[in-house]
Amino acid sequence: RRYSTYFIHFQELIAQLKKALLENRLEYRLKHFSKYKVLIIDEIGYLPIDNDGANLFFQLISSRYEKSSTIITTNVVFSEWGEIFGGATIANAILDRLLHHSYVIFIKGPSYRLQSKTAYFSNTNQQN
Repeated sequence: RRYSTYFIHFQELIAQLKKALLENRLEYRLKHFSKYKVLIIDEIGYLPIDNDGANLFFQLISSRYEKSSTIITTNVVFSEWGEIFGGATIANAILDRLLHHSYVIFIKGPSYRLQSKTAYFSNTNQQN
């Protein structure tokens, strides 16, 4: 369908927003990320972020809310997002906007990245 799409890792997104804030270009950077019909943010929650990062992420999600699609990947259940964002209040505000009108897909099972290595691990365990 030729949707304009942008993929970024969560930590890189936060770093870019923080840099834009320091350079007094935050509004421009938020518009940059908001112009895409689909924004894919990968690996939310692997590393915690500080309050500034959480506030910047909230601003981005708010600017896209009900205007564009945002896809996120995470291994952290929503009830633990307060730990990522430094508090339940901001985590709930972010989740409120992300989950409204959303589809949540839970994927269970072995890691796709380790799929080719499972035979190796099984053979190693049997030999030991």
